Amino acid sequence: MRESAEAAREPVGSLAQRWHDLHDKAARIADLGGLAREDDSVALDGFAARLGKASGWQRDLAWQGIEDIDALLRPGLAALGTLVDRGQDASAPAQALWREFHAARDAVLATMPAE
Repeated sequence: MRESAEAAREPVGSLAQRWHDLHDKAARIADLGGLAREDDSVALDGFAARLGKASGWQRDLAWQGIEDIDALLRPGLAALGTLVDRGQDASAPAQALWREFHAARDAVLATMPAE
């Protein structure tokens, strides 16, 4: 884990790209679980601009939140993939992971300055 000061200096574009990558993973969760994809445009549009307006501590929280969400999604996606490969129903665990993603995403957005 990086020091807080380093996280605050993370380039805005890099954090914004990681934010988009998380939403790509969330779309894979929806696909694996047979869930309808959400229109993520509200969460995606303007995130880089919000990061640009953010203070150091807000960027630090955003970085940590992105790290935490990624740590949640990686093993969850692997487990969902295993279920699908075995021919088992992945809808219930996918829905649980989907909800966890959205709760964590909303928490990150709540720490950022408004658009």
